[in-house]
Amino acid sequence: MTTGPLTWGLKTTPQRHANNREIPYAQAKVLGGGSSINAEIFTRGHPSDYDRWEKEGAEGWSFKDIQKYFLRSEGNAILSGGWHGTDGPLGVSNIPDPQRMTRAFVQSCQEYGIPYNPDFNGPTQDGAGVYQTTIRNNRRCSAAVGYLRPALKRPNLTLVTGALVLRIVFEGRRAIGVDYAINDKRMTARADREVLVTSGAIGTPKLMMLSGIGPAAALRSHGIDVIEDLAGVGENLQDHFGVDIVAELQNHDSLDKYNKLHWMLWAGIQYSLFNSGPITSNVVEGGAFWYGDKESVSPDLQFHFLAGAGAEAGVPSVSKGASGITLNSYTLRPKSRGTVALRSADPRDLPVIDPNYLADPEDLKISAEGVKISQEIFNQPSLQKYIKALRFPDKNVRTQADYIAYARQYGRTSYHPTCTCKMGTDAMSVVDPQLRVHGVDGIRICDSSIMPSLVGSNTNAATIMIAEKAVDMIRGNA
Repeated sequence: MTTGPLTWGLKTTPQRHANNREIPYAQAKVLGGGSSINAEIFTRGHPSDYDRWEKEGAEGWSFKDIQKYFLRSEGNAILSGGWHGTDGPLGVSNIPDPQRMTRAFVQSCQEYGIPYNPDFNGPTQDGAGVYQTTIRNNRRCSAAVGYLRPALKRPNLTLVTGALVLRIVFEGRRAIGVDYAINDKRMTARADREVLVTSGAIGTPKLMMLSGIGPAAALRSHGIDVIEDLAGVGENLQDHFGVDIVAELQNHDSLDKYNKLHWMLWAGIQYSLFNSGPITSNVVEGGAFWYGDKESVSPDLQFHFLAGAGAEAGVPSVSKGASGITLNSYTLRPKSRGTVALRSADPRDLPVIDPNYLADPEDLKISAEGVKISQEIFNQPSLQKYIKALRFPDKNVRTQADYIAYARQYGRTSYHPTCTCKMGTDAMSVVDPQLRVHGVDGIRICDSSIMPSLVGSNTNAATIMIAEKAVDMIRGNA
């Protein structure tokens, strides 16, 4: 779901440290945002990620401060206790019947030396296991399903779709609403109290700059009147840079067999009649958190195992008619920093996105280590007995130089852009710890763009946590 009409069709600038490739950069164009098109993985990150936020100027955002918001959002169908919520709007569940290849992957990780972990959101992140997912009753539970749908009948909520927000409207230095357009008809929505911006780490800095909030020189170069000169808007872009390996299987032991018509029909019957079968899978069922740098105090690599091949745009598949498996790895806390900039003052123009992948040598080193570990996991007995051949990369990729070259040529986004309107008190911060935009009144930002630094996991759960905490702030309870 990372291509097609549910996304904006974005791509990066040529990445100078990744062989000058323009990398597809899917961002959701649908209710629920990324939670409606992602792999449904529910991971929070390491507690130290949030303690680091507080050290970076986000007072009140340490793990002990924000854990309750994770629990408040979570409606876990299986787990409870101090690490899990059971009554939240966001349905969370364990995969009821992991694919055979997923189980073999978890066993192979243990054979390699990565211990089994039944709960990545529990006391320990290290290990390999099956992901918890944002699935309820075998259906995706996006933010739109969990939060928006139950609220649609409220008299104080109006949902407008098919609309493009053009800019935030100001009276003096106070935001009083937003201009938006449906087709060619322009309208204004007025705010009684505040404008809440939730357009994500790409859309939010774009909207802020279109509205006159951002680096003054850049805004003036596009003919935009400056409301507030904030140098940090669009800066500090951080994302997980993922690298995949793909193996072809001896038999049809992965989800790829359901590309064949008769298996596809059977899967549809299973799901329609029994609410079971492969359609209930999120495909990315298994994973691991482990160490590329053995001196790291917390895992610095995350792995995603796909019980299939060719499911990800831009990642090669296996021979026609064959079945395969995929293992993706990425550096959890990259040191490279990128930017989001305006292409023009026209809101319909796509932004200029430069993640600046692999600019820091440490990112390249850990990425290469991820590929090496991925190959080692595929070489373990529990998976190797099913594998016909490693198709991508080929068997000649063996040295450190090979792994580095491979990462440069085939690495891609993991769809976790963050930090482009970061929270803090330094000169490059955009919002304060109450999520209020510096220098103006009446605007809060409540999305992944406010993260001071990227968390060491998938970002959906952390973004929803931010929104839960924002609710208390708006109500004056935090």
